[in-house]
Amino acid sequence: MKDKSGDIKRHYVPQRKTSASIKGNLILSIISALGYSGAVVLFLVLAFVVYNGVGVLSWDFITKNPTDAMTAGGIFPAILGSALLTFLCMVVVLPIGIMTAVFLTEYSKPGIVLKLVNMSIYTLAGVPSVVYGLFGLAVFVIVLKCGMSLIAGSLTLAIMVLPYIISTSEEAIKAVPQSFREASLACGATKLHTIIKVVLPLSLPGILTGAMIGTAKVSGETAPIMFTAAAFFTSGLPRSLFEPVMALPYHIYVLATAGTNIEKTRPIQYGTALTLIVLVLGMNLVGIIIRSRERRKKAW
Repeated sequence: MKDKSGDIKRHYVPQRKTSASIKGNLILSIISALGYSGAVVLFLVLAFVVYNGVGVLSWDFITKNPTDAMTAGGIFPAILGSALLTFLCMVVVLPIGIMTAVFLTEYSKPGIVLKLVNMSIYTLAGVPSVVYGLFGLAVFVIVLKCGMSLIAGSLTLAIMVLPYIISTSEEAIKAVPQSFREASLACGATKLHTIIKVVLPLSLPGILTGAMIGTAKVSGETAPIMFTAAAFFTSGLPRSLFEPVMALPYHIYVLATAGTNIEKTRPIQYGTALTLIVLVLGMNLVGIIIRSRERRKKAW
């Protein structure tokens, strides 16, 4: 239709919703509901632990040793034991994981062998942690005669987190544009020099992020150290790599299942759990901050 000025009038005709759009909206609503439900459950769990454990936290609780058959005192040996296990694990696993990722991305040729290796890495990443604990018990504790010790637990944790470090480092290295490699090679640099001076520095933020999240992952594991490193109680700090240590996850397990007075130690259980949650969330937060800051710096 035309108005008096001769312009054509356009009328808005509402479109009917098709069955596909209705199904899409329904699926989106279900996904949103599940996501919010998971967030609510997580918030409730955190609120429950904080409510029951915040009253126990104090400087003495963090810095003193357990006393009175672990029904009083602090959790300092468990904190230090977890820190030592995690630190030694990362010292062992990071060089191996990064070098493996460099080989897979820069030197290996596409083919059936590479596909099998990648499939093995992804498969090992999904193996339950108790399996790694039994492996560490059989190999490091019994065969290599390390006994229940700090070194046995650290090596077991390193093997457990190795697939994750390899996969995250591999993705970080792949994210570096190929043109950067070509520019370096065109200037006369060797492939090794290009990897050391160009590829690894540019992929370092992603590698560090994966390392921080991997650190948070191993610091909360109980099964691997239960069979290889953790002690029910130690009177002091470890004096060598071949002595057992206390650890926060195993300490919680002991207090909740095999303690001398489980009900009396209930506040200590919640306080220890809250300490472990704060440490794990803190390491994850550091990894997220590093990743966000470095992503903003990238110009490609």
